[in-house]
Amino acid sequence: MKNYFLSLLLIFFITSFYAQSIENDTITRTATIGYIINGNKVSFNPETPQLNQIAGAPKAFYTYYWEFGDGNYSFEEKPKHTYKNKGTYKSQLSVTNNYDDGKPPTTRPKEVSINDESFDTSENEKHYLVASHHGFRLQTNRDPIPNEEMQLVLSYGNTKEYPSNGKIYLFFNEKKYKAKNFELVDVRLHYNESEISNEIIADNNSYISKDEFIQSTGISTFLDEKLIVNDTLKQNLPLTLEEAKAYYQDVKIYNFDNVASNEERSMFFSFKTTPEMLKDTSAVISIRSIYVPERGNDSHKVLTKEMEIVTSHDPNKMAVYDTRLNYRLVRFKRLKYKVRFQNDGEGPARLIKLNVEIPQMLDKSTLEVLDMYPKCPICPDEKVNYSCLDTIISKDQISFQFKNIYLSGTTQKGVHDKDSTKGFVKYSMKFGKDFHKQKSKSKTEIIFDKNEPIITNTSTSRFSPGISIGAKAGYNSYIDVKNSKSYFVGATISPYKSYKKYLQAELMISTHEFTDLKSVNEIIGPIDLADGTKIDSAIRFDETNSETTKLNIDVVPVSFRYNLNGVFGIGVGPQISFDISNKVKNTTNSQYFTYINNRIGDSIDVLNTSEVTNSNSSFSDIRYGVFGDITIGAARIGPSVGVRYIYNFNEPHSQLHFYAIWKI
Repeated sequence: MKNYFLSLLLIFFITSFYAQSIENDTITRTATIGYIINGNKVSFNPETPQLNQIAGAPKAFYTYYWEFGDGNYSFEEKPKHTYKNKGTYKSQLSVTNNYDDGKPPTTRPKEVSINDESFDTSENEKHYLVASHHGFRLQTNRDPIPNEEMQLVLSYGNTKEYPSNGKIYLFFNEKKYKAKNFELVDVRLHYNESEISNEIIADNNSYISKDEFIQSTGISTFLDEKLIVNDTLKQNLPLTLEEAKAYYQDVKIYNFDNVASNEERSMFFSFKTTPEMLKDTSAVISIRSIYVPERGNDSHKVLTKEMEIVTSHDPNKMAVYDTRLNYRLVRFKRLKYKVRFQNDGEGPARLIKLNVEIPQMLDKSTLEVLDMYPKCPICPDEKVNYSCLDTIISKDQISFQFKNIYLSGTTQKGVHDKDSTKGFVKYSMKFGKDFHKQKSKSKTEIIFDKNEPIITNTSTSRFSPGISIGAKAGYNSYIDVKNSKSYFVGATISPYKSYKKYLQAELMISTHEFTDLKSVNEIIGPIDLADGTKIDSAIRFDETNSETTKLNIDVVPVSFRYNLNGVFGIGVGPQISFDISNKVKNTTNSQYFTYINNRIGDSIDVLNTSEVTNSNSSFSDIRYGVFGDITIGAARIGPSVGVRYIYNFNEPHSQLHFYAIWKI
């Protein structure tokens, strides 16, 4: 009995331990907002849970995004903010866990009550929107992960010398993806921006550009072209809107008023990334904004924020722009990649190496660097002392090397702009002349100065299956059927130019002609003829000749095929055959002979007969079978010949199927 109670006690403790473990695993981590108010100045301090370090990754750390509730924001860990006016403000915090294998901590907004006023906000964090970003900027607090929330900051400023009233367009959810990637769950406006819900984006047919206007009015004949200002703003607003509307599913439009000269404003958007978000974690998705500084004027600016879909928050990542490719058209396309990195050290990096694995199908000689940060020229052949980007091509990789640069570290003293610690290289390459339809994989080894390398995710591009239609014709041989002739034509459908294994369906129409001769005999008698003659014993021979003409439909619903190489292929699968026309002509000849002492005698002509019958039916012969075959020729695309053995479950059992096929 004592052992029994000890066993129960042990089971109780084990059950309690596992229940507690499960409970702890499912508890959502939370971060809280702490702050200290001194007049109208507030010092914010986040309280965050312990990080769960990803094994083998760089040291885990948090990044922070704050909104102060008055139109200002910060990416600092412990920001200080001065409120200009009295009031109650809703402060918000979003924390991102980098190199951590859990979900980001959730936070709740907190109200901050300010009882003092101050016109001196000079100590507030400067974003230098007009000076450094041409008065227009898009920022996010993290890369998108399915079923997580992401914050977008849209900042706009007036670079004119007079107040302006303009318009903001925000486009999201690209049409090229079936499911929507984002759901807009909240918008926070602080400068009386008003949403427009009924604006129709017009087409570009009636637009006249500035150059066309100058030429058509004849102004250029008396106006010095040197006096015409060539501004950096885009001018064809209808075309820009039309292109964005064609590319994105959703749009939000806002009017804004009375933006003073050099004034900077921000709008805040919360996007919930949908569970159905594109699952390819090396894909690039985007959000686009169009800024019209003055309503009624077509001058505008465009920004597209590109983001890589991730499974965990890692500032060092590789992405490919085309995760699905059309194999028929890739020879005319350049595959575009982006490698981004962040210096999370305590000091600046002067040399950064990005050693990128290059898929064999790409032609490294066609490398083109599209963009980079830090911005610098391509290094010349000789050694130089200024900042430049060197590209070193070897057998299986390309090494992008930022030389003589200064990239600040995230924990470096005095660094406030986290974007200054980040960099990237965007490049493209063409496909080689001879490559197979295989997915391409690439990853990058990132080395900051002489530190240990950081290995990025694997970026993968796949080819869409495509459709290949084949024309097929040949001859059927029925081994157990005499005097048989059968010909067929048909079509096949399969993925385009599959490399190894693939599925294929077939539909064929065939003719089948064959004859069958059957003979029987019977001893009969006595027979009384019409003329009075009596025959004691006779023998009758019945000979039936059947001529059958069939029109069949042969269906291979799906077969599994495998290309051994570029010449030989094999396949197996089921086949169903049924007749849509079955014509049978039976000719029966009956002949009589005298039969005496087991010997055949003279013919009895008056009794001989001949009878012809015809029948026609449909779906009277349905056959099921399985087959295996082999092809020789252009196994993946083009012409080939093959032979197939089909075993039918009903007679005739054995069938040989000889064919020629051409796939396009």
